[in-house]
Amino acid sequence: MQKINELQLAKELIRFPTITPVDAGVMKFLEKKLKKLGFKTKIIEFKEKGFKSVKNLYARLGTKGPNLCYAGHLDVVPPGNIKDWTINPFRPSVKKGHLIGRGANDMKSSIAAFVSAVSIFLSQNKKFNGSISLLITGDEEGDAVNGTKKVVEYLKRKKEKINFCLVGEPTNPNKLGEMIKIGRRGSLTGKLTIFGLQGHVAYPHRANNSSTIIVKILKELKDIKFDKGTKDFQPSNLEVTKININNTADNIIPAIAEATFNIRFNNKHSSNSIKKRLNKIFVRINKKYKSKFKIDYRVSGEAFLTKPNKTTYMIQNIIKKITKIKPKLSTTGGTSDLRFIKAISPGLEFGLVGKTMHKVDEAVSLKDLKNLKKIYQNILQNYFK
Repeated sequence: MQKINELQLAKELIRFPTITPVDAGVMKFLEKKLKKLGFKTKIIEFKEKGFKSVKNLYARLGTKGPNLCYAGHLDVVPPGNIKDWTINPFRPSVKKGHLIGRGANDMKSSIAAFVSAVSIFLSQNKKFNGSISLLITGDEEGDAVNGTKKVVEYLKRKKEKINFCLVGEPTNPNKLGEMIKIGRRGSLTGKLTIFGLQGHVAYPHRANNSSTIIVKILKELKDIKFDKGTKDFQPSNLEVTKININNTADNIIPAIAEATFNIRFNNKHSSNSIKKRLNKIFVRINKKYKSKFKIDYRVSGEAFLTKPNKTTYMIQNIIKKITKIKPKLSTTGGTSDLRFIKAISPGLEFGLVGKTMHKVDEAVSLKDLKNLKKIYQNILQNYFK
């Protein structure tokens, strides 16, 4: 069995300019690598009206349980102004012990580390009791409509059983080994539109100023104390992200005002309970000011917590053994695809240090990359012993 070098594979994956939802041939490339290791593979392309189609990959080696799945994404965020980079972001380069390139941190190097770990595990274990699978999407950084969510639905229909899922997102704040993610807060975005009455600023009694009304609403939203947090989660918070009046003149009272806000909420709430609470505020204030409103909500995911089990603690101990740091079990940060996978399997997230993700000169320490491969290799060895 040919062993795959994690650094070489990471470089090869970074060379594909896979800005969401562009595939650029990367799924076929990875599929070919996995087939050589003996995996049965399927590239699944999903489409939905209003969204671009996305290619996803599910690969499995073995037919028996338990099935240990690794999940990740090959899409990346745009590089921004390429002139700000010291290299071409899609021509990876090693400098001062770091691999630089878009996706080096989030999260092509993690995928390379796992595939390398699998190749070493298979070279040492011709037979093992169970299955190894990979669930790789091209739609994590974007709308997440045609990615992991739909792959999970597809696996449900196929009655594919996953016993534990390891998501390779960059989970560590500063040092490899600091943090395992076992849950995430939910995310709800609201776009609020207020309809008042346009008029001359000198005659406010003949108008109904939508901007005044939306400011009052936003202040009330910001004053909400959702909770103080829980044992597992930080407090829920609401942030106003956009305010748009679209008024082209200084002497006109605007009829329409818009605002967008995002709420990150813990498991004391559901998206529906938050919507009900906010809707009461919108109705009350608009009734008082004789205005009308429209609210559009988009829920990226509900809050979730994966209860730690023996596999969680086994992984925690392996990380401690290799990095000399006992990782904290955390729910901090943004959303991840584990919010979809939890519907079919328990799991956790562990990957690289996330300091440079989405930044110019995104990079991964070669030492961290090698140690992550060792961690994944040890997880495989212990899971199937």
